[in-house]
Amino acid sequence: MRYILSLTIIFLTLLSCSTDTETMNLTGTVKGLKKGTLLLQKFEDTVLVTVDSVIVDGNSSFSFSEKVESPEIYYLYVRLKDGSLRDDRITFFAENGELNIETKLENFGSAATVKGSANDSILKEYDKLKQRYVAKNLEYIEQRFKKGKKNNDSSEIDLNRKQQALISSKYLTTINFALNNKDYEVAPYLILSEAYNSNIKYLDTVYNSLAPKIKDSKYGKELESFIVKRKKEDTIL
Repeated sequence: MRYILSLTIIFLTLLSCSTDTETMNLTGTVKGLKKGTLLLQKFEDTVLVTVDSVIVDGNSSFSFSEKVESPEIYYLYVRLKDGSLRDDRITFFAENGELNIETKLENFGSAATVKGSANDSILKEYDKLKQRYVAKNLEYIEQRFKKGKKNNDSSEIDLNRKQQALISSKYLTTINFALNNKDYEVAPYLILSEAYNSNIKYLDTVYNSLAPKIKDSKYGKELESFIVKRKKEDTIL
């Protein structure tokens, strides 16, 4: 009897551990939010759907428990007590395990800090790199705007050349970043979202470098399908 009881305890312990690692336990706080609803959302095909929601009434803390089949981008929205949705949202890379999001009602999206997701941490590193290219492109746009009607053909050609070179540089940076993080689901995601117009050979290089587990992930499969589609289109052209 004691032997059976011991086996039962071990089994329940293992089951509990398995459940924890196979579920995203998302907790957090939205400072300043007294009443409203938090919406946990993601894209299914091309449609943004709400997978869960939590009503906030006096306590600004929240928690969600969601089984994430494969690490992917999720969103957190706030619907205020008057029913209106805030314009900003929190975008984060969801994965199973213990995640925490801390933010404020004011600057809801930009003030958010996400902890517990390895993919999200890597994505934030990429976003810092990306901002350099965004800032430089804005600089070129400002130059074009200031010149206005005085902008002659040669200066226009020069600006176009610089912007095209900037795009190519961003693609190569994204490709290298994905290759350096090939053991994470964020790698194929970045190719699909930031470098899909790159030369097909670069897409192939990234896909072939991915770990088997990543190839079998949501974004790994989507990247494979995208490459096949691109190759067919290139053949037709």
